[in-house]
Amino acid sequence: MSHTIADQIVETLALAGVERVWGLPGDSLNAFTDALRRHGGIRWMHTRHEEAAAFAAAGEAQITGELAVVAGSCGPGNLHFVNGLFDAQRTRVPVLAIASHIPSAEIGSNYFQETHPQELFRECSVYTELVGDPAQMPWVLEIAMRTAVERQGVAVVVVPGDVFFADAPKRRPSAPIRAARPRIVPSEPELARAADVLDGAKKVTILAGAGVAGAHADVMALAERLRAPIVHAFRGKEHIEYDNPFDVGMTGLLGFASGYRAMEHCDALLVLGSDFPYRQFYPEKAKIVQVDVRGEQLGRRTPIDVGLVGDVGETARALLPLLRADRGDDHLRSSLEHYAKTRTELDGLANDDGKEPIHPEYLTRVLDELAADDAVFTADVGSPVIWAARYLHMTRERRLIGSFSHGSMANALPHALGAKAVDRDRQVIALAGDGGLAMLMGDLLSIRQNDLPVTIVVYNNSSLNFVEVEMKAAGIVNFGTDLVNPDFAAVAESVGITGIRVERGADVKPAIERALAAPGPVLLDVVVARQELSIPPSITLEQAKGFALYALRTVMSGRGDELLDLADTNVFRRLFS
Repeated sequence: MSHTIADQIVETLALAGVERVWGLPGDSLNAFTDALRRHGGIRWMHTRHEEAAAFAAAGEAQITGELAVVAGSCGPGNLHFVNGLFDAQRTRVPVLAIASHIPSAEIGSNYFQETHPQELFRECSVYTELVGDPAQMPWVLEIAMRTAVERQGVAVVVVPGDVFFADAPKRRPSAPIRAARPRIVPSEPELARAADVLDGAKKVTILAGAGVAGAHADVMALAERLRAPIVHAFRGKEHIEYDNPFDVGMTGLLGFASGYRAMEHCDALLVLGSDFPYRQFYPEKAKIVQVDVRGEQLGRRTPIDVGLVGDVGETARALLPLLRADRGDDHLRSSLEHYAKTRTELDGLANDDGKEPIHPEYLTRVLDELAADDAVFTADVGSPVIWAARYLHMTRERRLIGSFSHGSMANALPHALGAKAVDRDRQVIALAGDGGLAMLMGDLLSIRQNDLPVTIVVYNNSSLNFVEVEMKAAGIVNFGTDLVNPDFAAVAESVGITGIRVERGADVKPAIERALAAPGPVLLDVVVARQELSIPPSITLEQAKGFALYALRTVMSGRGDELLDLADTNVFRRLFS
């Protein structure tokens, strides 16, 4: 048999250390999947939906930091990638998408299933190219893979089905494609300007984002020298929360009061590796020093006084000797005291009061206590993300991944597939919303097909819960958010997954213990309270007015029982006390 373009692609992927390809087969992809079969060194990970395949590849890449691969057939097949690829691109993880295309001779004729994927994927990629001639392939594939790993994003290679079958051009193999690890440090004058701003401030606060990954010790040293509390953005939580005596929690829509206060009360804010998007949570009067390895990020969210392009760890080590050491710690001490009080209040909400339905805060707290120290958590966008942000505690080994920049529903299950495929012995727990799970519920079958024993915890409140909170804050009566759900545990049992349904708080702990001890996949369907407010740390006057207007409109529309249920929640009473 001749050595085809499909064979060349598979051999290049294997040389780069790729161990699996996620996707769904189709006729225009047949040569590629057959090349995988004949090669035997890369596993085909079959999913029931291409969107799930792209999410799974993104989840794999978040765990490993290495290139993950997804492949799909022409037209509608690879179009399903779009949402998952947007997630990977905005999370900044390296993913290669192989998008097969209609026959070369038919392109431009409005042929069956014709699209123009090289245009459609351009917005969610760092590189996209159509291979129109077999001679292009070695170069285009290598450029795509290197761009994905160096720029930490999605690269798309579009290949017509007939090109896969063509003879591969002769070319000696290039070096295995792995990300380089350069040292990026700001210049000495730039570091000096940053030190001047920080030394001139009495109260410094650090905001830490995903860019602090791998720089934990360096950030701790900076916080010690600056006597600065550390606030983290959600994507920074897994990298900076653990073993951190300076931690004062999160800010933003998912955060709580102590993180907001520590930023609002500072006179200098040091932003480390964060693209925190919510402008209303930045301090208005403080001077701001921002450090990011991507220069285009500087000043994008709030005006800054000094911008430093550099790796957080390298920059922190270079900056530390320039900072004075004789600082008072009043700001740090008061911020930590406020955090302790806020933490006590939050933990007080995570209880089992014997009432039904179960408090989602309590479910998450018990899950946090029972999960392994190196567990991987994935969280659906919506209320599961809120409870993960507030009640999961990170360790050095734990991971927390999700669609935290793109904000897509239905990510928890496929992200968990990707994480579990990397290490079958590691505990992987998906915190799934009932709406999110239902959106890609067909990929429960992918768990069995790929033999991936993940644990799924469903926050079943029969609603699009976070949407309802947003409606309340805007003064709108909830509408169109009801979900008529099946018994998810029974659905799981029907496809060969252990299903456990929990309706009482007293059953939460034994059910989680059983789920985590089970040798195979488990779905835990937990009926949780619907009227559970997850409000941001700073309530605007408009939001308070919105809640009041919502209450009035709810009564006027004859839905007073809903308001009574809501008024019985701790958070609602605090909001209007």
